[in-house]
Amino acid sequence: MAIASTATFADDSLLGKRIHFIGIGGSGMSGLARIALADGIAVSGSDSKDSTVLTALAALGATIYRSHESSNVDGADVVIYSTAISASNPEIARALERSIPIMTRANALALLMHGLTSIAVAGTHGKTTTSSMATVAFQACGADPSFAIGGTLSASGSNAHRGSGEYFIAEADESDGSFIAYHPHAAIITNIEHDHVDFFATADEVTQVFENFAKTISSDGYLIYCNDDAGSRARGEKVTHCTTYSYGTEANSDLKLDQIELTAAGSRGRAIWKGTVVGVIELTVPGKHNLLNAAGTLALAMALGLNAAAFLSGLTSFRGAGRRFELKATVNGIRIIDDYGHHPTEISVTLEAARRYADAGRVLVIFQPHRYTRTQAFLDKFAESLDHADDVTLLEIYAASEKPIPGVSSELIAEKMKNGIFLPNFVDASERIIALAKPGDVILTLGAGDVNSLAPIIADGLSKRFG
Repeated sequence: MAIASTATFADDSLLGKRIHFIGIGGSGMSGLARIALADGIAVSGSDSKDSTVLTALAALGATIYRSHESSNVDGADVVIYSTAISASNPEIARALERSIPIMTRANALALLMHGLTSIAVAGTHGKTTTSSMATVAFQACGADPSFAIGGTLSASGSNAHRGSGEYFIAEADESDGSFIAYHPHAAIITNIEHDHVDFFATADEVTQVFENFAKTISSDGYLIYCNDDAGSRARGEKVTHCTTYSYGTEANSDLKLDQIELTAAGSRGRAIWKGTVVGVIELTVPGKHNLLNAAGTLALAMALGLNAAAFLSGLTSFRGAGRRFELKATVNGIRIIDDYGHHPTEISVTLEAARRYADAGRVLVIFQPHRYTRTQAFLDKFAESLDHADDVTLLEIYAASEKPIPGVSSELIAEKMKNGIFLPNFVDASERIIALAKPGDVILTLGAGDVNSLAPIIADGLSKRFG
């Protein structure tokens, strides 16, 4: 059963209220909590998993409950939940029983953005990196934007901030269609592809929700879309109610990239805005996909009239976002990278970057599929994309909020691969990769679940092996 929002507040009504977040430790919810606390709003929240995120929020003044209990919502003026929360959650039940207004994370974020020039970064892939790039580059222009991102900025160690400037940059998650609540002044759409098969049965349904999102952009605002991606291009070309700009390597792009150079640890390309060279995008994060992401943010900056030279300098200073091709350790010439990629397309571009990064070394992957529905829908594509690595150890599926689907297992992917082995036990998988790695190799912990927890274990094991 879906949870229906019951909140009907005015635009600024969160001020002076006590807000309770169910699942406050999540990347999206914790960011909103940070911003609310910065606004002087009384915040409480619950989460079933203890984490450093909860400790940090408590230090900022939030009341934290480390389990879900109905009494946690007592005294709250509004309860905010994410779609990962079940309708059977005891805190939801208590809120409904006591007529405490409840609202989605997306609606709460829309309220916190109210009154600012809001920028939403959307797309099936690349949202976190693109919104992070935009944030760092806006900061380099002296804009001090507020931001709420689904990952941690390496430069600040935070996923959210209440800035003093006029802009609010938000990562817009399409997974449940709720991003239509944002009504941004401007938006970037990086790409459109079928994903979140637990919510969208077909690719057409994904296309439709992005169409609905594009319609919510202000008529005096901007849609920035990727000309190199068929889905994004098709969407952008149909928008007529606001100004649109395209970016990419295609000749007719408003922000055109050429003279592209891809290196092991970075990328660069010349940026041409409407026929005039504005400079060179130079990144210290690898992959053509990241160069395209940066081009999207630069197109946005040009549309908004920001200083191009300062913006380009900001992009050069970008050091990445947490869990996005993040170097975790180097041991005896073996580099351990963690990446959030969990869709076949993301895996393909990540492995392409890893192959270049490894140079003469091998790419060794520990992959943890995310959700049974996604695994079932993309079995063949997962196998095809993962086979670009030299060796892949497959953990069992990370369920997230799903119930297991009988017969669906990571083993099905391994059976379709040339270089895959199914080894569901974390200890066994770690020991295997520790024994297998040689100097020059790149080890990649890959997936949106908790596979990242293996990176420090592998680093420690390699230190002992080579120590």
